Amino acid sequence: MKYLLFRLYGPMASWGEIAVGESRHSAVYPGKSALLGLMAAALGIRRDEEQRQAALATGYRFAVKVISTGHPLRDYHTAQAPDSVGKFVYRTRRDELVIGKERLGTILSSREYRCDAFSLVAVVADDNAPYALEEIQEALMKPRFHLYLGRKSCPVAAPLNPQVTDATGFGEALDKYRYGALFVSSWLMKTARKETPEGGILSDAPSLMKFSREDENVFAYNKQPVRYYWEGDAGDLVSQQSLTRHDQPLSRSRWQFTQRTEHLRIGKGEC
Repeated sequence: MKYLLFRLYGPMASWGEIAVGESRHSAVYPGKSALLGLMAAALGIRRDEEQRQAALATGYRFAVKVISTGHPLRDYHTAQAPDSVGKFVYRTRRDELVIGKERLGTILSSREYRCDAFSLVAVVADDNAPYALEEIQEALMKPRFHLYLGRKSCPVAAPLNPQVTDATGFGEALDKYRYGALFVSSWLMKTARKETPEGGILSDAPSLMKFSREDENVFAYNKQPVRYYWEGDAGDLVSQQSLTRHDQPLSRSRWQFTQRTEHLRIGKGEC
């Protein structure tokens, strides 16, 4: 079976959970809605294009291999916004601050982020998938819209390095994916050039196909067992626990989601 693999890294990420009141919690790894949003942005699908969004939401299954959950960060956030005025709609942020100036109030919220989190993602297309995995791979390399890790304040900090490969299951696909170095120093680039034969591809140099020394130093402070999360049949992973997540999109324009079942395995071990 074919799998699309890519990596997700940024200095900050926020994988939203159910929001209650002023608290905006973050999961330690991306959920299905976040990954679908990332793919939709790369493909140029807008949030109000309901049919294209619905086809995307039902056409693919995901697995996530969490290398590092990162460090937690909490931001005490304040923002000014006017209260509602009947049926009047503020079209822009400028309208809120200028037209609604006399009705401004302060909104308080506590928002969670993950710093230096690193995950690998595997995607498999079902029979009703609207795009081939190769099309999504191309879109991730040349996205139509900006790509974010949950919030606009959390841009992707390294190329996603998407690859399409054959594997017997999610576990094999994620384990054999060469995600490569995140921080490439001048010394590492010089080493990679020496390893690349004339006419060869620089990215295939052995030293660039694994973490650099700087990467190892960053993730050494948060050493954890590798975790696998997936939905449906993994093919080669045995579930240790089943989880319920509220991140299956029903309507992007109305911001509605429903529940789905996800499986967890900590460390691959013997399956």
